[in-house]
Parts: sequence; structure tokens; C-alpha cells
Amino acid sequence: MYSPKEYLKHGVLFLVTLIATTLAGAEWVYGKSILASGDDFLTWEFFWKSMAYSIPFIGILLVHELGHFFTSIYHKVKCTLPFFIPGWLGFIGAPSIGTFGAVIQMKGFINSRKKFFDIGVAGPLAGFVVALVVLAYGFLTLPESNYIYGIHPEYADPNFQGYGEDVIEFELGNNLLFELMGNLLADPDRLPAMSEMIHYPFLFAGYLALFFTALNLLPIGQLDGGHVIFGLFPKRHREISITAFSLFITYAGVGVISPYFPMEELVYRIPLYIGFLFICYSKAKLGIQSRLALILSIAAFQYVLVYFKPEWDGYQGWLFYSFLLGRVMGVIHPEVSGFRNLDKKRQAIGWLAILIFVLCFSPRPFIFD
Repeated sequence: MYSPKEYLKHGVLFLVTLIATTLAGAEWVYGKSILASGDDFLTWEFFWKSMAYSIPFIGILLVHELGHFFTSIYHKVKCTLPFFIPGWLGFIGAPSIGTFGAVIQMKGFINSRKKFFDIGVAGPLAGFVVALVVLAYGFLTLPESNYIYGIHPEYADPNFQGYGEDVIEFELGNNLLFELMGNLLADPDRLPAMSEMIHYPFLFAGYLALFFTALNLLPIGQLDGGHVIFGLFPKRHREISITAFSLFITYAGVGVISPYFPMEELVYRIPLYIGFLFICYSKAKLGIQSRLALILSIAAFQYVLVYFKPEWDGYQGWLFYSFLLGRVMGVIHPEVSGFRNLDKKRQAIGWLAILIFVLCFSPRPFIFD
């Protein structure tokens, strides 16, 4: 089915991504890097220990893609093997999780709502099941509370007052499922704060798996969640997708333009932001007038909201993903012939996928202060 060259290419990408995520895991979990020196240099001992992060994380992504892959084979739709995208950025001093994810490219034509639904929902459901197992194991096997002193010995100093204003503080944003599992499964005396979860490899890997699951299940365009909406709502999926995308980008951009900014700053910030929104809707299949009316309404709403609630702030990290959705992937799902409804079993699975999205989505997944 696939040539030896294809197996080699995809296998090398998988191996490089595994190594990249192990390097990233060493930086997050243990503070060790191959670019550091002295006690902070990544030795082979800590490289192997860091696979407690990389193997479950990459394993969940692999299961997710294999869900798409085998369902495509079942429906006789041609597709590629999973492409893993390495993404270690330590060489430029930037934090990274070691990968930009994995994708499968459909090569065959799909003209069936059922096939779109099955292929789309199989990936996140398969990965979600494995993520639950990884998280359950992580919460049930938490080390003693003094484990963190081995990574941050300064915490044991009763006179420690923090790192000062010049240090960027980082923590993971919570989501409903992560918080629920922590409260139900973990020993409260051992449960770390969200700012320390990065030092617990199984929990960090599981959290990232939920993050990617939620991203894929956004009910927009040709994302997995878009396929689900396309199957559940054959006549309304376009409106749902555009509405979901508009809500997503509206939340993300709160605070980009503010009446409390100096006028000389607003003079360039407002037109640049409106231009950005215009580009994000370039594949929404809206007329120029409709697109302008929509983006001006979004910008005006955000501006007025900040006027009355200056303490409110969106999550501007989502703006880059909004650009990818709107300009690269598109927010409109391709049509198929007919409007035949899914059977009851698939409808139930579709609503389950929506529930999983709600449980996994974090409005602010990575918080820098």
C-alpha cells in the first residue's frame, strides 16, 4: 500500500519528534538541557527519565492519528501515514513542547457525510481514551510532596520569597476534566499546584493531550469537531462553524484594542487589527460587505467591552490559531450530496464528542505572568 520510501520518511519524522519531545520534556520536568552546562546539562540519565513525558505524549498523538488512519482504511478512503512534526525550540532559547502535532492527509475523495463523521471523530475519541489512562496513572501515583525539592531546592528554604519581578512565571490553565480527575483520584497532600504540573511528566503529557483534543474538536471548518458538526447538523453546519469561529476570535482578541490605550497607539493598532480580522475571514465565503460588517462588529464589541470591563482580557495566544483556521484551513466544511441524517448511534457519539470538547477545553491553557 505504501512504498518503503514513505515508511522511511514517516518513521524518521516520528523518531525525530520523539527525540525532540524528550529534549523538551527534560527542560520542563527537570530543568535540564543539552545547551546548558554544569548541573543543568542534560545527561543520559535524565534523557531516559524524560521519556516518561515524551512516550505517553507522543503515544496519545499516535493513537489519535491511527484512529483517523484505520477508519479511513475501513471506509476505503486513501490517506497518508501519520506525519509527525518535530518542534523543539531550545536552540533559540524558546519554550516548546517538542512537537507541533501530527496530521494525516486525505488523498481520496469523500462524498459521504457518514464517512466524514466517522473519520473525524475516531481520532479524538481514540486519543482521549488513552489520555484518560495516562492521567489516571499520573494522579494515582503522585510522588511524595517533597519530590519538588529535588527540582527546586530553593523551595525548601523558609526564607524563599520568589524569583522577583524579572522572572516570567508560568502555569497551566485548568480545564473541567483535569480538575475533576485531580480532585477524585489524587492524594490532596501530594497534588501539586498548576504552576508545578510541568514537573510531573505523566500529568503534563496528559494535560497536553487534552489540549490537543480540545483544539481538534473545535466545531469549526475541517477540524475533527467540524466533521462532527457537519454530520450532526447537515443543514446548519455552515452557520454553526462561522458562529463558533466568531466567538472564538472575539474572546481571543479582547484587549487588543482598548479605549485606555494612547491615541497615537490606537491610530495604527485599530487598522492593523481590523486588517488581521479581515484576513482571518478570507475563506469564510462571505461577501465583502458581510465580512466587513462582521469584523467591524467584533472589533466594536471588543472595544466597548474593555471600556466597561477594563480588567477583562482574552487569550491572545488564540489569535495565531485563529489565523491558521481562517486563512489556511478555512472555516467552511466542504459539502456532500444530500442531507441524510446520521443514525442514532452516530448521533450519540457526536454529542459525546461535544461533551469531551467542553470537558477538555481551557480558555487560557498556558498562562505567562
